[in-house]
Amino acid sequence: MTTADPVRTGAPERTPAALPDPPVPTGDFRADSAALTGHAERGEEVLAGLGPKPDRSPEQQARADAVHRSCRWLRARFMAAHATRLYDELTAGRTVPLRIGELAQAAADRVPGLVPDKAQLAAEAAGPQAHKEGREIDQAIFFRAVLSLPGPGAHLLESMRRPTARAVSLLPEFRRQGSLDLGAVRVARRDGVAYVTLANTHCLNAEDNGLTVDLETAVDLALLDDDVRVGALRGAEMTHPRYAGRRVFSAGINLKHLHQGLISYVDFLLGRELGYISKLVRGLVPKDGPAAWPNLSVQKPWAAGVDAFAIGGGMQVLLVLDRVVAGADAWFSLPAAQEGIVPGAGNLRLTRITGARTARRVLLGGQRLRASSAEGLLICDEVVEPQDVGAALERGAAELAADAVVGNRRMLHVAEEPEEAFRGYMAEFAFTQGLRLYSEDVLAKVGRSWSGTDGVRG
Repeated sequence: MTTADPVRTGAPERTPAALPDPPVPTGDFRADSAALTGHAERGEEVLAGLGPKPDRSPEQQARADAVHRSCRWLRARFMAAHATRLYDELTAGRTVPLRIGELAQAAADRVPGLVPDKAQLAAEAAGPQAHKEGREIDQAIFFRAVLSLPGPGAHLLESMRRPTARAVSLLPEFRRQGSLDLGAVRVARRDGVAYVTLANTHCLNAEDNGLTVDLETAVDLALLDDDVRVGALRGAEMTHPRYAGRRVFSAGINLKHLHQGLISYVDFLLGRELGYISKLVRGLVPKDGPAAWPNLSVQKPWAAGVDAFAIGGGMQVLLVLDRVVAGADAWFSLPAAQEGIVPGAGNLRLTRITGARTARRVLLGGQRLRASSAEGLLICDEVVEPQDVGAALERGAAELAADAVVGNRRMLHVAEEPEEAFRGYMAEFAFTQGLRLYSEDVLAKVGRSWSGTDGVRG
């Protein structure tokens, strides 16, 4: 006699016990930490009983969503009550500069259940975006709370603007040789200019986790090298069949990687804004001490030469540079409505540059701006024939080498984008982007439109 299959006989599915209501934080750090950990553990038990996300029925997924809402409500309440205490504990009273990935891991160790631990993140990384539990949303709750606070938020922004360990280790070699191939990015010093070449050539310089790491390293090297006065960005010649042999600036985020679950919330979506883009704007934070005074940051001017197009993240970078030259056939776009995610700090900066109506047409309506158009000339400073972009970039970089440029660009940024305004924007961006990354419309778009392609546009 064999045991009957409950599915075939119509027997009800075995379901885990329901998750009890979350406890209300009391204001006591230890008690609230223990309560959060306990509630999160019970939530994990319920999720485990529901099976992997792609195998769940609609009813099971609804139960899983309810578990996540309950735990996330408690996480948000915990951070509202204890974010300052927790941040100060993790950073030894704001004396230890932790990058966002290090900070999130330290939080996972200190208060289990608050943010995903290494094992949970590894499990998430093993599948496509649509199959994940969305644990990066828990990181978004954490970083929103930290960045919302003037003290901890400012300290975190400064920590992210310190040189990376990789750049520090490569600096002697770069100073000696004057050039380095970092993988997806190349950097070479010539006549006081650090030429940073984006070389993700197989995918039209589409941005991914690896390109972001290499680009931050290159920016650090340019800022750390005393023989560099100006930085210059340009795309390499492509190997992609649609643009083989032609230079391209950037096709934006790699949407195929997004579909495959390879785009990290911390390392890419948040890390690029607080990392290399912030360093382009405000420079590096040096080690404190008399030798560093009066330089509160190590800043240098930046220029770019745009070939073909600057889409998404590529256009976002142009909004913070000091001089942009573009080929007459080039165009710019921030296709937020198409992709479904927030285009970094583009929403913060584009309105200031183009005005509100144009910004809405670009961000909400997907309008492309031709470099030679009146609106395109708000994004770039000079339009030249496509074959002359390189020469124009060299001229523009040379003009930025004047001694007074650094001080004046610093004051422009103080006037245009105070650090407190940026911090406040990034707090809401951190949360909104985490939610958008796992929203149903984004998962449907990347699965339908990009799973079978090379993940780039142009």
